[in-house]
Amino acid sequence: MKIVFFALLFAAICLYFFSAKKYAGFIEPLDEKAYPLKRLIPLGLYIMDICRYKYSTGYDRGLLTKIAEISGVKHSQYYLRIHWANKIVLLFIALLISALVGASFGTDAVFWIFNVSLIILVLYLTDNELNERIKKRRIAIRIDFPDFLNKLTLLINAGMTVSRAWEKVVMDDKKGGALYEELRATLSDIRAGKPEQQAYEDFAKRCKTPEITRSVSVILQNLRKGNSEIVSILRVQANDCWEMRKNTAKRLGEEASTKLLLPMMLMFLAVLLIVGAPAVLAIRGM
Repeated sequence: MKIVFFALLFAAICLYFFSAKKYAGFIEPLDEKAYPLKRLIPLGLYIMDICRYKYSTGYDRGLLTKIAEISGVKHSQYYLRIHWANKIVLLFIALLISALVGASFGTDAVFWIFNVSLIILVLYLTDNELNERIKKRRIAIRIDFPDFLNKLTLLINAGMTVSRAWEKVVMDDKKGGALYEELRATLSDIRAGKPEQQAYEDFAKRCKTPEITRSVSVILQNLRKGNSEIVSILRVQANDCWEMRKNTAKRLGEEASTKLLLPMMLMFLAVLLIVGAPAVLAIRGM
């Protein structure tokens, strides 16, 4: 296994040497916080290109849908390649760790169980991390949307058109976030000449939250047929969104307290050991 370990290490160094310069510009837009292994991603890209992978399987289409929700349809193909490259790098690291463990402790049944478990864990975690990012994004959108809808309703009630009120809210925003990125994208689409109805429909599809879908439906109905009660309907929906925001915040608080349960139990066990150890030693010494 020592030979396997050094062979894998040598192969990784050679592949990185050939790929680092070639893909340096390609990986430049990546955020190092989102991709801690950014500098090693050229290795994964190089391996995928050598294999001539087409990114066209059903699994890839599912990944593409998820990535498009986070990064937008325009950049989804790029981030699909990055996702695969990151996965390949992690698998390479897992194989190196596996070979090192095998060289140190031998290749018995436990080693192979560890090996398979490590590979499955890497494959699971890379896709699960993508699901977690989608979940956090949707929660962030749901939390910010009631405030946006409230402002939009007030401006429409003051006499502004939907598009003008939309623009006013977006221009006045200071904090940013996932929702306001989508709002700005919608505003850019309208300014670029996309029909207003289509821009709002695309906005609802990108956000994929029930509250936004319902509100956009009201706005679209107003644009198509006219609706004198749009303000009152949006106001009711804004109140419902505030209630959902409260429930979401409450649920997040409960999840946070649940996550703290394990550290608290560990601290409790540590206190028991600190308090109980002297008593046990004293009993043994008697």
